[in-house]
Amino acid sequence: MMPSEKNMTAKVPQARAEILEISPYVQGKSAISGQTAPIKLSSNESSFGPSPKAIEAYQSQATALHRYPDGSQSPLRQAIADIYNLDADKIICGNGSDEILDLIYRTYLSSGDDIILSANHFVMCALYAKIQGANIVLAGENNYVTSVDDLLSKLTPETRMVTLANPNNPTGTYLNAEQIRRIHSGLPSDVLFVIDGAYAEYVTCDDYDNACGLVDEFDNVVVTRTFSKIYGLSALRAGWAYCPTAVVDILQRIRSPFNVNSPAMAAAIAAVNDVNYIDRVRLHTADWQQRIQKELGALGIRVIPSVANFYLLNFNECEGKSALDAAGFLETEGIIPRPVSTSDGDDVLRITVGLDAENEAVIKALTKYMS
Repeated sequence: MMPSEKNMTAKVPQARAEILEISPYVQGKSAISGQTAPIKLSSNESSFGPSPKAIEAYQSQATALHRYPDGSQSPLRQAIADIYNLDADKIICGNGSDEILDLIYRTYLSSGDDIILSANHFVMCALYAKIQGANIVLAGENNYVTSVDDLLSKLTPETRMVTLANPNNPTGTYLNAEQIRRIHSGLPSDVLFVIDGAYAEYVTCDDYDNACGLVDEFDNVVVTRTFSKIYGLSALRAGWAYCPTAVVDILQRIRSPFNVNSPAMAAAIAAVNDVNYIDRVRLHTADWQQRIQKELGALGIRVIPSVANFYLLNFNECEGKSALDAAGFLETEGIIPRPVSTSDGDDVLRITVGLDAENEAVIKALTKYMS
């Protein structure tokens, strides 16, 4: 048989069936054809960027790029522990909180297991669950807020994990401390409760709790956090989790030994210590959320109350208007939002809270669109 004939009949490596069902992740749009400097409000990034101290710390690593990172992550873990009053031994860092979620799912989910997510959930959680062959069970929502009653009603003997983003993405809504504790109290002790706190630093509500206290109380709670949002270090991919000791021990066994690079760790240490800078970003975001809700609501657009650095606009009751059309109009005005899909098919658009001039531009453009 000639080599060409053999190649035509040879078998090729096959991916697992679960992988073939997954669609690649699509990130927020970052460019508009014909425009050199659009306002990008599509990816929930910090429009302020990182603390100047974080930039300085990052640049200080330039002459040591030939050295491996500190695989113990000790200085970064201790810096996080000092700021948040946590136990450094219960902290593990990763290549963004995405990697940590992936590690958790790889460790605790197997084919045929059930995982409960909110109806409108962080898309990467569903992706990681599908990779493991787990069954995704969706808890219903009331006005874009996860229903505690519905979530608890979805528990079965096959349930191995519950994951909630709090605040949630893409809705910006949250569950208060009492609701989170109620969920946990309804879970069997062998069900892992994973709380994704990527936007926790933005919350100013008195009844919100970051849930790290639950980690210290119980052996089945994990909280994940990131430096990509309020700390403005998205490009460096640095995240962390607060876990029970047994969970840290397991994750340390499977993580890559150098999964956070040295410049990222240096910048993250400086960023988490610049408390005043983060306070200014938080206050700016909270103030603008109030103004945006008032002014866009006056145009007839339903603004979903958000405690994060983005907001959801619902166009269901805007006759002759739609989220997709609004997104197209905003792009003609040099603004990039993000149309998103919701579990019930609502007509919604997600927009990041930007700098003063950027937010003013959004309000002006949507006023023009609605009129």
